[in-house]
Amino acid sequence: MKDVLAVVLAGGKGSRLEPLTRDRAKPAVPFGGSYRIIDFALSNCLNSGIRKIMVLTQYKAMSLDRHVTLGWRGFLCRELGEYIDVVPPQQRIDEKWYQGTADAVYQNIYTLEKERPEHVLITAGDHIYKMDYAKMVAAHVEKKADLTIAALNVTIEEARSFGVMEVDPENRVRGFEEKSPSPKTVPGQPDTCLASMGVYVFNAPFLFDELCKDATLPESAHDFGKNIIPSIIDQRRVFAYPFLDENRKSHAYWRDVGTIDAYFEANMELTSVDPPLNLYDRHWPIRTYQPHLPPAKFVFDSEEGEKPRRGEALDSIVCPGAILSGGMVNRCVVGPGARVNSYATVEDSILFAGVNIGRNCKIRRTIIDKEVCVPAGLEIGYDLEADRRRGFTVTESGVVVIAKADGIPVG
Repeated sequence: MKDVLAVVLAGGKGSRLEPLTRDRAKPAVPFGGSYRIIDFALSNCLNSGIRKIMVLTQYKAMSLDRHVTLGWRGFLCRELGEYIDVVPPQQRIDEKWYQGTADAVYQNIYTLEKERPEHVLITAGDHIYKMDYAKMVAAHVEKKADLTIAALNVTIEEARSFGVMEVDPENRVRGFEEKSPSPKTVPGQPDTCLASMGVYVFNAPFLFDELCKDATLPESAHDFGKNIIPSIIDQRRVFAYPFLDENRKSHAYWRDVGTIDAYFEANMELTSVDPPLNLYDRHWPIRTYQPHLPPAKFVFDSEEGEKPRRGEALDSIVCPGAILSGGMVNRCVVGPGARVNSYATVEDSILFAGVNIGRNCKIRRTIIDKEVCVPAGLEIGYDLEADRRRGFTVTESGVVVIAKADGIPVG
C-alpha cells in the first residue's frame, strides 16, 4: 500500500445536520460519545495499511483540524513517508470555493502529483462504516481497472439519494446515474439497487487526466458521480467492488448520518445490547483523540421521601470524565466530562462533551451540544411546541436539538 494515496473529502457544509454543524464541519460532529464522524474513514485507511492521507477541508474546519492534529498526526513518521495532512482550500488554480467532489481534488492536483502515487483512493469523511480498502485496491489491480467504485445494495427508495450502477456479470459498470427518481434495479432483484458508496480507486495518471479534462468544461458540475464517471464508462475499464464489511456482523453496516434523525438513530443503536456497529472489536479498532480524563463516576444511592437519589446508567454509553451525581440516564450516549445532577432523568438522548444537566431535570429524545448547561427543573422533549418556542430545533420525528450558541432561558 506504499503506492496508494488516500484523499478524504471533508469539506461539505452539512446543512442538513444543523444546528450541530453551525460551528463545525460535518466530519467533526461527535459520534458514539468518544469519536468524531471522520474517525471511521481515517481508521479504515490506517487499518488497511494506508499511511499517506490527505484530508481536504473547506467550511468551518477549525474543529476538524484541531481533532486531526491532536489525535492522528502524532504516531505517523513523515521521515518514513507517513502522514495525515489537513489541506485547506489554497486557490492555487481557481479563486472559487470547491464546486464539486472532482473540483476539490482538481484544485489540489499539484499536491497530489508531487507525491507520485500509483493509485489514489478517494473517500468521503462523513459516513460510518468499516472497510478494508487494501482488498479493494487489490481487486482494482487484478481487474486492470482504470476506476473501481465501492458498491452497496440499497432499497429503491434509498437509491434515489445515491449514484446507481448497472453492471454486467463480471461487475464491469455499464451504466451510471446520479440520484435518479427511477433508479435501475439489480437484475433478478426488483427491490434492490446497486449504489455507489462514494469510495473510488483510480489509477493516478488516469485520474489526473480526467480531472484536467473536466475542469475545462463550463457546463460540468465538476462532480465524480454527476460528470466524470458517466463520461468514462463506455471507453474505460470501470468496475464495481461489492462492499465487504469488516464489522463482522450478520448484516453489513453502513450509515449516512447526514440528517439529524439519521444521526440520532445511529447513535441510539449503539446503546442496544447487541449494537449493529461493533465498537469493541480489536480486529478493526476505531481510533480517535482521547483527552486525559479520569474514569466515569457514579455517586449517591439514597432515598429522600419517595424520590431516589442515585447515580445510575442503564443501556447507555458513558464516556471518561462523566459524573452521574445522583441522576439517572437510560438509553443515552453521555459524552466526555458530562454531568447529570441529582434527581435528573435523561432518556433516549445524546449529551456532548461537558454538558451539565441540572437537578430535577426531565429530558428525553434530545441532542445537547457541547458544554450546554441545562437549568435545574427544566423539562425538554415532553412538550415539543414549548421547545420550539424556546428556539430549539425539533425534527419531524420529534428529536429536540440544543446547539451550543442557543442558550437556555431560565423560568
